[in-house]
Amino acid sequence: MSTALVRLRSLHSELESCRLCPNMRGPVVHGPPVLSKVMLVGQAPGPREGSFGRPFAWTAGRTLFRWFEEAMGLSEETFRARIYMAAVARCFPGKALGGGDRKPDAKEIARCRTFLEAEVAILKPALVLAVGTVAIVEILGPLAVGKKLDTLVGRTVSTRWFGQSVDVVPLPHPSGASPWHKMEPGKTLLGKALTIVKEHPAMREIQ
Repeated sequence: MSTALVRLRSLHSELESCRLCPNMRGPVVHGPPVLSKVMLVGQAPGPREGSFGRPFAWTAGRTLFRWFEEAMGLSEETFRARIYMAAVARCFPGKALGGGDRKPDAKEIARCRTFLEAEVAILKPALVLAVGTVAIVEILGPLAVGKKLDTLVGRTVSTRWFGQSVDVVPLPHPSGASPWHKMEPGKTLLGKALTIVKEHPAMREIQ
């Protein structure tokens, strides 16, 4: 077993024992310990993911995996086996007062950031898929704050993330609560982003 895999499994054990956020609802959700140069970062698990024990296990996941199946022939099973799946927060934040899932707050994001930093240190990803505004802002910081999806999706942003040089491809959140990816210009920009992902050297390597 490689040293990186041992470190990643140890990190997952540490992650699973985390109880730092009182308003978060467990269990902790994470993907398998896949040693990959491609990393997907979402917002946080929804109410169903905990029972399935894997990220994007419900309706948003079906939409997400359909995008990759249609764009590059990558099945959900293959995607999960070859791409490391993480998130800005690893527990379900609960429901928002106005309906829908609550977004993790700044303190919750900061606590989980230490795990993201450790994952990046182990994996040294070349390509990061930032899914949804929360993940896009977490990864790109000032480059994304206050910007609309129209100006972010459909392009590659080369930056440094936790000291690692990465290409970031922002993607919209596949939640049914947001119609952005079903309407123009979102539909066209999503297609452009998926083409960028398909043609990236790191993605070609795992395919």
